[in-house]
Amino acid sequence: MLSESSSFIKGVVLGGAFCMLVTLLGHIKVGHGTKAHHHEHHHIQAPNKEDVLNLSEGERVELSKSIRVYCIILVKPKDLGHWAAARETRSKHCDKAEFYSSENVKVFDSVAVNANDMWVMMRKAYKITYERYKDEFSWFFLAYPTTFAIIENLKYFLLKKDPSQPFYIGHTVKSGDLEYVDGEGGIVLSIESLRRLSRVLEDPDKCPEQGGVIWKLAEDKQLAICLKYTGVFAENAEDSEGKDVFNTKSVGALIKEAMSTHPQQVVDGCCSDMAITFSGLAPNHMHVMMYGVYRLRPYGHSYSDALVFLPPPGSDND
Repeated sequence: MLSESSSFIKGVVLGGAFCMLVTLLGHIKVGHGTKAHHHEHHHIQAPNKEDVLNLSEGERVELSKSIRVYCIILVKPKDLGHWAAARETRSKHCDKAEFYSSENVKVFDSVAVNANDMWVMMRKAYKITYERYKDEFSWFFLAYPTTFAIIENLKYFLLKKDPSQPFYIGHTVKSGDLEYVDGEGGIVLSIESLRRLSRVLEDPDKCPEQGGVIWKLAEDKQLAICLKYTGVFAENAEDSEGKDVFNTKSVGALIKEAMSTHPQQVVDGCCSDMAITFSGLAPNHMHVMMYGVYRLRPYGHSYSDALVFLPPPGSDND
């Protein structure tokens, strides 16, 4: 009897191990489209200032008007503090910003997606966005409420990027063979990438609503897998000097790291002058960032920027 029980337990253990292996192989298959083997991950950079200066005045004005960014902010009721901070600060600089909430919340206006799972929320937000705004915006920026974004720097970065091409931009991370844009730093999709995503979202075999049977993938990884099936790959965004512009940490954390690794060049070792995002911020830190980026100015100093990105009509941004 004891030996039969022992054999039964061994069978259960081996069967479970086999199921895990099958599931793992299934995930590996999903993570690789037919084109993935021919793709080499690459970095894309912001334009040089000289390139902008060489444009005529008319071209600069036209460019500044043509780049319109729609902002998607994923929120849950427990995030009310961050929700309020994002609403009062950086969201005002988007051409249009909407909060996609897991449920209806009376305190703030939002688009209720009626889902608590972050991947399901992201899917629904992208689907609604495409259906409503595919003819109105060319660039789509998704971020969490703990992320501070400088939208003008994002627009500058996108100056010479063609939205009819499949761009999927941010701070890239490699996980095994999968390269994805880390959601903490924000995710930028061109209209062409969003169009392809909206199509593959309808295919449950390539882009399932639920993740793995045994373990669950984060929503930013799920997004990369779905986009990979459409021939869209993650691209790391950098300034003209090769520094990251989408940051997955706060300014304070990056400075602390720079003090440890580059004690003689803390500022240069920390962040790009054209940084677009910083993440992991508390609500009060969002307001501090707003003060430092948009309000504090040395009197009499002119920045002489070649381009001016005007706020959207009716905006009360800083």
